[in-house]
Amino acid sequence: MVGALATARLCESLGTEFELGGVAWERFDVDPHPGPRRIDEIRGARPIGGSALLADERTTTPDGTRFAEAGVAAHLGRPTVLIDVTGGPRAVSAGIAAAAEELACDLAIYVDVGGDVLARGDEPGLASPLCDAVMLAGAVEAAERIGSVGAVFGPGCDGELTAREVLDRVAELGGAGGWLGTWGLTPAAAAEIAEAARVVPTEASLQAVHCARGVTGEVEIRGGRRRVTLDPVGALTFFYDVGIAHEHAAPLARAVAGARDLEAARDALAGLGIRTELDYERSRFHEGP
Repeated sequence: MVGALATARLCESLGTEFELGGVAWERFDVDPHPGPRRIDEIRGARPIGGSALLADERTTTPDGTRFAEAGVAAHLGRPTVLIDVTGGPRAVSAGIAAAAEELACDLAIYVDVGGDVLARGDEPGLASPLCDAVMLAGAVEAAERIGSVGAVFGPGCDGELTAREVLDRVAELGGAGGWLGTWGLTPAAAAEIAEAARVVPTEASLQAVHCARGVTGEVEIRGGRRRVTLDPVGALTFFYDVGIAHEHAAPLARAVAGARDLEAARDALAGLGIRTELDYERSRFHEGP
């Protein structure tokens, strides 16, 4: 949500109004509940369709944990969208379409911080492939009803895929005609991300800010579990064609495309030998504090 502010402000600078939204799945360190939240587990939001809601600054989990979308709603002073991913790609597509209709949007830009949405599944650092794969598969389906563009903000800044791995995927997209353009984080956008990060905890998006401010070298995030190499590449956003990415550069989205729900999508990736963030969170939950 915080990283997506950069693309939102780019749209605004071009004379295009924007709305922001995200997924109802907080990192385990924020919400110690394994997996995403269903629509009936979200408090203080207004449903729009069966898998989307409008959140405000008071929107929380049943335990009172505030969603990142609620924090950004407070920052913007207006509602944001929450998508329930538990129903799999088809439900995600329906939620996106319902939100677009409710908010009169004619284009959806799907922003991923780091670039693991373009993972192949064999990258050593890959840790959270499931949500990205389901969202991209849902985006492809939603493209029949709303214009769709993908975006990678801050390549390598989440400590999963390296920047080199992300650039290799972007090159594949370019070869297939799917790389649409690249934009660099401006000082004003970097300042707003840093400001929003005081309200919404985020390490990955802040690394892009550091890159934009000229910081270089290797740093640790996620309590030392991840390392990020900072350089000017981390301040870039790469835009791509969602359909071409799905066909040529996002095998994990193809693997989950027909999944009836999130559990089936998880099983599809497990069948490829890929451990997901859902497996990780369930393990941590059963281990206890």
